[in-house]
Amino acid sequence: MDKTYEIGGKTFVLNEEKAKQAFQEKKVINGRDTMTFNLLPLKYQWAYDLYRKMKSNHWEPEDIPMQKDLEQWKNPAELSDSDRWIIMMGIGYFSAAEGIVGDNIQHVVRELVTAPELKLVLGRHAHEENIHADSLLYMISSLGINPHECEAMFEQIETIRRKNEFVTRVSKNLRRDLDLTLTENKQELAKNIFIFGQCMEGTQFYGLFGMVLSLARQNKVPGIGQMFRYTLRDESNHIELFRNLFRVLIDENPDIWTTDFRQELVEIMKEAVVLEKDFIRDCLPVSSVGLSADEFCSYIDYIADRRLNGVGLEILHPGLENPFPWLAEMMDVKKEQNFFEGRVTEYQKSSALTDVSDDEL
Repeated sequence: MDKTYEIGGKTFVLNEEKAKQAFQEKKVINGRDTMTFNLLPLKYQWAYDLYRKMKSNHWEPEDIPMQKDLEQWKNPAELSDSDRWIIMMGIGYFSAAEGIVGDNIQHVVRELVTAPELKLVLGRHAHEENIHADSLLYMISSLGINPHECEAMFEQIETIRRKNEFVTRVSKNLRRDLDLTLTENKQELAKNIFIFGQCMEGTQFYGLFGMVLSLARQNKVPGIGQMFRYTLRDESNHIELFRNLFRVLIDENPDIWTTDFRQELVEIMKEAVVLEKDFIRDCLPVSSVGLSADEFCSYIDYIADRRLNGVGLEILHPGLENPFPWLAEMMDVKKEQNFFEGRVTEYQKSSALTDVSDDEL
């Protein structure tokens, strides 16, 4: 039924059927032209709710004091060489890795999705990657670390270089005009979302998260520990965003979800895990922070299974339990529902700087 307004001698008619059709044409890809960026009416409510949650968790690196970290960094009795090496590897990797994620969001995924509320939350995601990159600069300047040395680590340590080549190659494949009505191109986008969300941010970030939080648990580098804790809380939302985006893309385009494609994704996760385990052994060439490289490798197997299960893929290690339950307790996390338990996760409103609530370590 049309809606008619009589104002100042003019008649304005709003066609309800056209409005409903416009709503139905909202899609993850191949949707209606959204150059006007009209968010209403929302079709993907979960994306808007997640945007608001991410916004409420805003933080700034400069708000976190680094004086204690600097005192410890200068004192060999406070931090061992192995402790410092973990921090250097963390800074060397994350200082550019966060930027790789943000660049892929802005110039690949956000360019290809068509629903405005998806573009909105992806814009927030990219903004948070900028904050994370900024936090690494803050750590470097606070501790007086030579930034050229950090760049050299990113470029010259082979396990870091291989991890980043693993994700940048799939990003490069989508930086061209694509016909997203073709199944193979839809699969390229789905693969990108899977790799960046579940393999990189969801799995390959977690070795260092665990190591740095292990140091913080021992009252070492408290400022860096707090920034990593906030970053991890953000990453939990990013993983959920890309998981939901992946699932809705598959729901709307079931031609993507072939047996061969599902197996390809599992093989990609296997590659991501191998790369992360090699990196962990470079971070922990000797046992440090009271933990061994083998324990962290088992932890990565556990995390990878959670990511696979979250998007409806076969896990690799049935029955494997979290070897670091204290990490989950430290982050005050709750279990997320798995792929087969119905609708996309709902989000509760949260106050600023709330803890991770949607993803388990």
